[in-house]
Amino acid sequence: MLSSSASRRTRSASREARSTARGPRSTTRGSRSTARAPRLVAGAALVAAAAFTLTACGGSNDADQPVAQVSASATSAAVSLDQPFAKPNLTLTDSDGKPFDLAKETAGKPTLLYFGYTHCPDVCPTTMSDIAEAKRSLPKAEQAEVRVVFVSTDPTRDTPQRLKAWLGAQDPSFIGLTGDFSTIQAAARGLGVAVEKPVKQKDGSYAVTHGAEVFAFSPKDGKAHFLYTSGVSVSDYEQGLKALVKGGVPS
Repeated sequence: MLSSSASRRTRSASREARSTARGPRSTTRGSRSTARAPRLVAGAALVAAAAFTLTACGGSNDADQPVAQVSASATSAAVSLDQPFAKPNLTLTDSDGKPFDLAKETAGKPTLLYFGYTHCPDVCPTTMSDIAEAKRSLPKAEQAEVRVVFVSTDPTRDTPQRLKAWLGAQDPSFIGLTGDFSTIQAAARGLGVAVEKPVKQKDGSYAVTHGAEVFAFSPKDGKAHFLYTSGVSVSDYEQGLKALVKGGVPS
C-alpha cells in the first residue's frame, strides 16, 4: 500500500433522455453523465495525493458532503479508507415490503452497499451484474454469507415489487431498499455519497443523480475499510469479496 492519501469530492449529473459519458465507462445509452476531477486538499499529513474520479448515472452539486481520506494501492482496484465508515443508521422497506434495519440485518456479515436506481440505463445495472458474477465465484458457504444491499435513490418509482424483480434478475439474494427520500439522502451523505432528489423533465425523462461508490463493510467490525468506484472489473470484485468474507482488505 502506498503511503499517499487523498481527500476527494466528486460531482456528476445525469439525465435519462440523451447520452454522453466520461470516466471509466466511456459510453452509455439513455443518460447523460459528467464527472469533475476530485478536489485535492493539501495538508501537513498529506505528502502526496492519489485521486480518482467516479462515474455514475448521476452525481451531486452538494459541496458539504464529507470528504473521504483514502490510500492508493498499486496492485488493487479497491480504495482503502484511512478512516473506515460505520454502517448508516438506516431502516427502510425491503423488496419483500418489510422493514429492514441495515445495521441489525447485516451484522456480522460481509456486506456491499450501493446507492442507485432501477431505471438507470448504464452504471447501476452493470455494477449489480458484475457483483453478482463475482459473488458466484465464491464457494457456496461464502456466497450465503455475503449481503449485497441496493438502496434506491429514486424511491417513488422503485417500489418493493420493482426492486425485487429488477434485482432478482441479477441475483435473488440481493436486497433492495426503498422509502423516504430524505432518509436515504441523509444516509448517503453520511458516507460522502452524492445523492439528489429525482427531477422530472419537461420531456418526461428524469434527472436522477447519485454517486457510484460500492462500500465494503467488514463482518468483523461492521465498518467499511475499502470501497470501489465505477468501472472496476468482475475480477476486482472477486478479489474484494474473497478478502471481505475474511474481514480483510484486498492487497
